[in-house]
Amino acid sequence: MKSFPVYYVDAFTNQPFMGNPCAVLPMAAGLSTDQMQLIARETNLNETAFVFPSAQADYRLRFFSTKKEIPFAGHPTIATAFLLAEKGFIDCSEKITTIHFEFQIGVLPVEIEAELGRPIQIVTTLPAPTFGETIAPDEVAACFNLLPSDFRDDSPIQVVSAGSPYLIVPLRTLDATLRAESEYLKVSSLLRQVGVSTVFLFCLESFSKKADVFARMFDPDGVGEDPFCGAGSGSMAAYVYHYHLSRKPFLCVEQGYLLGRPGQGEVEIRGDSENILGIRLKGSAVRVMDGQFWV
Repeated sequence: MKSFPVYYVDAFTNQPFMGNPCAVLPMAAGLSTDQMQLIARETNLNETAFVFPSAQADYRLRFFSTKKEIPFAGHPTIATAFLLAEKGFIDCSEKITTIHFEFQIGVLPVEIEAELGRPIQIVTTLPAPTFGETIAPDEVAACFNLLPSDFRDDSPIQVVSAGSPYLIVPLRTLDATLRAESEYLKVSSLLRQVGVSTVFLFCLESFSKKADVFARMFDPDGVGEDPFCGAGSGSMAAYVYHYHLSRKPFLCVEQGYLLGRPGQGEVEIRGDSENILGIRLKGSAVRVMDGQFWV
């Protein structure tokens, strides 16, 4: 048997046991796809990240939920970059260090902001968004025990992808967003109709004065509700900017309060509302556990 170091990292927070947890295996070479899926099932976290050498970038990353491989996700990207910098796999002696990760969707840059050689913030770049199918509010309302009047009427419910596709659902108020109760069988059926696996609800109200948006992400056939969804936040921010719901190219997003794991992240939109060129997603992280897997 061979041992593989594993670290648990909470992303989009600097407080242990908050934000979104991720298991990171920084030296995963030698593991098969089946073994990685078993390890991800064993961690029982929303995502587990596996790091490999890459011929195209500094590292190649593969992400797994407890049930399947995921082409791209935001919070394990933040967690992995933070862990690699903290453990010395990446030199972060400069104030800002740029590296490149290879994902299934391609190679993307990641910036590590550091102080005194320690990572403080991670900034990952998401692809330019694509805007897809729209759906009527009454179809979504029935899935979340909401009323049609809870939905904004100045922008559609729409599939948006910035690396990963989400059904983006704009709600009017924080109250409506908190009241949403997922009927998972109905949500799963609805998402199959539009060819995505996750739905992202948000409103332009928040708990804290710093945040611009409160959001919730549901994956009915996977993790259920996610504490903080980074890629979904990027897709949502592109949607907000595209439909002029906010004129600011920067949004502070908060999630996870109902799960007891509050977290915050920042999103920056590059380009104009009709031609969004890219999205920058920024968050902090904290390591909470070290261990080993024996395989």
